[in-house]
Amino acid sequence: MIMYIDGISFYDSKPHTAMVARIQNLYLFLAGLLAVASMFLPFWSFSAGHLFLVSDFSASGFAEIEYSLACAAGGTFSIMTALISIAAIFLYKSRTLQSKFILLAIMLFVADLFSGLTAAHLMNQHFETIHALITHRPEAGFYIILPEPVLLMLALKGVKTDDKIANAYKRL
Repeated sequence: MIMYIDGISFYDSKPHTAMVARIQNLYLFLAGLLAVASMFLPFWSFSAGHLFLVSDFSASGFAEIEYSLACAAGGTFSIMTALISIAAIFLYKSRTLQSKFILLAIMLFVADLFSGLTAAHLMNQHFETIHALITHRPEAGFYIILPEPVLLMLALKGVKTDDKIANAYKRL
């Protein structure tokens, strides 16, 4: 590539192009965005005369320490899922490493989901031990993380497609 600066020409043998126009980057960005958004929304709710919300980093004065640990783990896994998803966008030069990051993000999603469900189960057990009449239901934080594994799998498929295309050119 030849660049002209103040009338002087420079030859750049390696153009600095970023591979931003790949569909898996959009999938990874959306998965990271959903992981961050899930931290600010309640995961589960309990109604026993008063509304109790289960969310990331929430603590309850009457529940056991396991409940607080499960909530903190959910918040930690949400942050890690977002960071790994966003970091995978910039690993386009190493498709194997990018694939491993995407698989790690999927495992972190599973851990995030299970920690949220564990916190909801522990809160449910607490209310059952005090014989409170409760109703419970999933909230927006639960529903917002459900598309994450689909987006991550689509991103993984895009990386595999890029790998196939790159290997096809190597054979020619």
